[in-house]
Amino acid sequence: MNTAHITDLSLPNAHQISPVRHVDRRGFFYEAFRTETVSEAIGYPFRVRQFHCSVSRRGTIRGIHGTLLPPGQEKLVTCVRGEIMGVAVDLRLGSPTFGRHQTLHQVAGNGVSLYLADGFGHAFLALTDDACVTFLCSEEYRHGTMLHVNALDPDIGIPWNVTGQPVMSVKDAAAPTLAQAADMGLLPTYQECLAHYEARRA
Repeated sequence: MNTAHITDLSLPNAHQISPVRHVDRRGFFYEAFRTETVSEAIGYPFRVRQFHCSVSRRGTIRGIHGTLLPPGQEKLVTCVRGEIMGVAVDLRLGSPTFGRHQTLHQVAGNGVSLYLADGFGHAFLALTDDACVTFLCSEEYRHGTMLHVNALDPDIGIPWNVTGQPVMSVKDAAAPTLAQAADMGLLPTYQECLAHYEARRA
């Protein structure tokens, strides 16, 4: 049975996963997550080691967040209340799409998820108050391994379209630009990421 539609994004190793909804007079039902479905889409097993969620007021920007490699941390991101603009950013040095981004409109109830392989950064803008976003992660959080890149970096050019100053954490607002993060040696290389993906297939 087909439980989800998988769409490849313009950034290799990032995918949109849209569940099939079953509607009747009571409402609707959909399968929010199945390991096999995600694993088939990415070509290697997706294991869930951590689940967390965030709740944000309208106009909040969280990110760009990634994880150093190693250990890495793949993510499956879903909006379960409210509405967000999710963003994937390719942080892999040497990638054909390095520094490029893609946005995804995510609304509670449609179950659309954004899958990001290791080497990607994630950010989102809360379009409603109390927007709740969940994250299924392949690795547990390890202190000191989180990667921050400035979401307002003009060289990345994410079209936030916010009126006034966005709500951001102090750390996110002070995060380095993509170029600065590269100069600091924080970003993984494309070849390192490809080797990491291949090792996951073994």
